[in-house]
Amino acid sequence: MSKETPCVAVCMIDPKTKLCFGCGRTLPEIARWHAMDSAERLTVMALLPARMDQAGLVPIAASPKRT
Repeated sequence: MSKETPCVAVCMIDPKTKLCFGCGRTLPEIARWHAMDSAERLTVMALLPARMDQAGLVPIAASPKRT
């Protein structure tokens, strides 16, 4: 994945917090991601670790590629 995306290809939304278990973004953020400029993406990405921590969510790691 690009350095300008927190996506780990684990797209599941927590019903309580409305945050993605994989990256911590909200559905509106995910939907707008490609329309955001680089500065806006980086701003959102900087908020994600604290957001996940405050919500009590542990990010789900991406699955390793199978060979």
